[in-house]
Amino acid sequence: MIDDHHPELAEAVGTRRACQLLGRARATHYRRRRPPRCGPPSPRRVPPNALSPVERQAVLELLHRPDHCDLAVAQVWGRTLDDGTYLCSQSTMHRLLRGNGESKERRRQRTHPAKKKPELMATAPNSVWSWDITKLRGPNRGEYYDLYVIIDIFSRYVVGWLLAPTESAELATDFIHDAILTQGVDRDQLTIHADRGSSMRSKPVSQLMVDLGVTRSHSRPHVSNDNPYSEAAFKTLKYCPAFPDRFGSIEDARAFCVEFFEHYNHVHRHSGIALHTPASVHYGTATEIRNQRQETLTAAYAANPIRFRHRPPSAPQLPEVAWINPPVAREEVVQNS
Repeated sequence: MIDDHHPELAEAVGTRRACQLLGRARATHYRRRRPPRCGPPSPRRVPPNALSPVERQAVLELLHRPDHCDLAVAQVWGRTLDDGTYLCSQSTMHRLLRGNGESKERRRQRTHPAKKKPELMATAPNSVWSWDITKLRGPNRGEYYDLYVIIDIFSRYVVGWLLAPTESAELATDFIHDAILTQGVDRDQLTIHADRGSSMRSKPVSQLMVDLGVTRSHSRPHVSNDNPYSEAAFKTLKYCPAFPDRFGSIEDARAFCVEFFEHYNHVHRHSGIALHTPASVHYGTATEIRNQRQETLTAAYAANPIRFRHRPPSAPQLPEVAWINPPVAREEVVQNS
């Protein structure tokens, strides 16, 4: 304290200046000069305008009435005021409910069951498709082009794409119809998964799928990883080194997409399909290519087994199934809970 260690400083320059020189807060100085408080703190004085126990009980009974128990406090307060009755303020009503352990939603509201998690399995091409729309920047600020893309989740093959200046349900309908006809998909063979965008849930698209015998599937609301294949394809597109910040025109964007999707389908080796191209998996040449790879590895091993530590190498095996949200085993759920 200043008075204990430097009393002459406080007397010479004053307490305020002494605190500044010593780097001590004046509040700390004065608090330490006060004598310690003995015993429990004195009870808080009841304000003169506080409700009496009888009045508090009357307010709770008003809030508990059958015609009020499902209403918000503001509704009860407004109704009783219109009836010519005033017991207390809305904040007091909230405080009494909180003290009574009733600070919760009072209104009756419709409950919505949780959306079912989509669990889709593909064991061959053209059994499950995923489609989505992403935006590409145009030459001017606020100008975008809409890129529609359908991808087969088993082969990762882009079965169709469309670049348009706008998004519409009619364009989406024609786009999906053309892709189904091009691939020769039969009725009750295909499931098409999408998020919950306006075009994806539009009446023309829904009616088209009913007419063609296609099963619809949608992501859950506000769940971004229910459509992973489309999102991964868009990331591959937009992280391409040649992808520009903006396209000069819609013709430039279409020219880029032609080159990109040709490379993606026929040149790009996808890690999720054992480093095959999507086209080779989609059209059934992946097995032959794997056999050729195995022959190359076997010959390399025969020439120099030490390089492989005397362990015969094996070409990557193509996955037998592709999932959107694979089911979790019950044992794993119990273990993680």
